[in-house]
Amino acid sequence: MPRYRSLDEVFQDEDPHGLLEIRTGAGRASAPADRNASAVARVNAFYEIHGRLPDENARDVEEMKLGAIWKSLGGQPSEAMRAADRNGLLGARTVFGREATPARSWRDDPPEEEVPASLEDVWEEDDEDLCEAATELRHVTPAAAREQPDHRAELYPCTDFATFEQGFRDMQAKLESGERTMSPIEDRQELPINEGDYLVHRGLLAYVAEKTELSRRGGKPDYRLRLIFSNGMESDPLMSSLRKALAADRTARKVDRARMGPLDPTWRADALEVGGTIYVARSKSDRPEIAEVRNILHKIGVTSQNVSRRVADARNDATFLLADVEIVATYELRNLSRQKVEDLLHRFFEPARPSQLTVTDRFGKRVHPREWFYVLPEHVGEAARLIQSGTLHLYRYDPTTQKIARKDE
Repeated sequence: MPRYRSLDEVFQDEDPHGLLEIRTGAGRASAPADRNASAVARVNAFYEIHGRLPDENARDVEEMKLGAIWKSLGGQPSEAMRAADRNGLLGARTVFGREATPARSWRDDPPEEEVPASLEDVWEEDDEDLCEAATELRHVTPAAAREQPDHRAELYPCTDFATFEQGFRDMQAKLESGERTMSPIEDRQELPINEGDYLVHRGLLAYVAEKTELSRRGGKPDYRLRLIFSNGMESDPLMSSLRKALAADRTARKVDRARMGPLDPTWRADALEVGGTIYVARSKSDRPEIAEVRNILHKIGVTSQNVSRRVADARNDATFLLADVEIVATYELRNLSRQKVEDLLHRFFEPARPSQLTVTDRFGKRVHPREWFYVLPEHVGEAARLIQSGTLHLYRYDPTTQKIARKDE
């Protein structure tokens, strides 16, 4: 191998392997003019697809890179670049490499003249470009409809008002003589309401004749009341609804109960009226899960009013599964508390209570009625007789055999 004393001798020697040749193949970097022409061709291709120039602030990485290359082009365009510019995009630039009107980035702050000075300016902006889904509500219950309750407690004449009339007269006399006092109802007070209570509501004396049909709203127990007014009218509000109405009525009052005990000679005057009717109702609902067990699924309730009137509005009451019912059996009570009898019956038939029975009201809220059981009417009648004789505690209900049997058997 020859020894060289300088680089000139190296370059003067023959190059049989072509090591000193300058190639411009695919694997070597092209000249700047060729790269610029390639960039112009790519920008024209992007423009033909999207109808706009690439944005260097775009979220798409490829568009961002292409926009940055397009903006970085400087100097006068070469013939190769003009030949690649088939859409005349280079002529739209006042200074090559700079757009006549630079595109504003989403990262930039808006101009001061576009910032609204008040809410009125916001409301006055034209919203014609907004889609219909952004300006109109669909599949939403109107506010007026959402405020409508499932069951509205209306006032109607009390057909058995003669039963309560003397009680109103006696209470009015006690209030006038000072023997009984009244207390105002404070705001946000969870007023205890029981059967036998007297209230002053809407300027009238009202008597709580019945408290029944336990349900739960918002996790709290609620009851349906029978409220008799001194003018001969009655209503059946929920206890929670009555509390709200009393809180809104600034003239509302609670009549204080007399002291209880043997030292009070008048304590029996406020004793709870007892008696009523146990009724067994069968649903007429056309829901498949209810219709297929219609002959064994029954509602057990206790009321002091006419049973037909009690179930007249069943289709609007979630307690009745939002459907009409038919009364299949009734049993009269004698000298027994209606609420206690209803609680005893519900606890006695607890093993036969359907755990998955639910109904959805018209507001989409799921309600779990707790007064329906897989029992026959004769079972309820037998349990009522055992309550009347005071021996129900000796028996149990077996849902497997559908029989009432003694506990010691």
